[in-house]
Amino acid sequence: MDRADGNQKDVSSKNKPDRQSESRDEKKDQELKKEQDQEQLIREAGQMTLDENAKNYKIHLLSIIGEIEGHECLPANTKTTKYEHVLPQLAAIEDSQEIEGLLVIINTVGGDVESGLAIAEMIASLSKPSVSLVLGGSHSIGVPLAVATEYSFIVPTGTMIIHPVRMTGMVIGVPQTYDYFKKIQDRIVGFIASHCNTTEDRLEQLMMETGILTKDVGTILVGSQTVDEGIINEVGGIKEAMAKLYAMIEQRRGS
Repeated sequence: MDRADGNQKDVSSKNKPDRQSESRDEKKDQELKKEQDQEQLIREAGQMTLDENAKNYKIHLLSIIGEIEGHECLPANTKTTKYEHVLPQLAAIEDSQEIEGLLVIINTVGGDVESGLAIAEMIASLSKPSVSLVLGGSHSIGVPLAVATEYSFIVPTGTMIIHPVRMTGMVIGVPQTYDYFKKIQDRIVGFIASHCNTTEDRLEQLMMETGILTKDVGTILVGSQTVDEGIINEVGGIKEAMAKLYAMIEQRRGS
């Protein structure tokens, strides 16, 4: 009996390290898979989850870069943000019990109006805290995207170009076409004015300015000028944007 018990102890002691080793291997595999998934998400959609901070806030990072792609694919050598990637991800963020906030980094020349407004409306309708940061530029339809979040930042050298609606391709020169242009413009102006501290009249004045852009109609605003106009909330960088988002999440947790 003593020998049998001794053998059982020996067997159990041999199996124990094996189980620990298997547990460590599984943990390493999970971490490796997480890293691979993050890398793939960054490559395909410019998105990732930020969860290495001190308070374990889980924040989704969404980057809107290049040109907002519409229903037609742009050339392969063009940097684009595809709305068919962004919209499902925003729905997943809203549905997630783990994601606590959204950080939107913007450097875009604009693009398709319908797609840009669709993304902006989705961001604006999220129940999670959201902050945007304009880096480089947020032009044209990028303006609604920048103001769609609960709070917005722009770096000192960041720019925003506000101009009237344009259309490429064949245009039928009839009154109905110009009425259609006006309706599209009213939608954009209305959205921007309802999500920042400026008015529709002021936005239209900026759109129709003739003395700023040499070959176009519109206005270019740099850094603090966007804050002065009431479009962006504050001048700041990634540090300020993250700190603001942390504070909003903390407030939400407390409530």
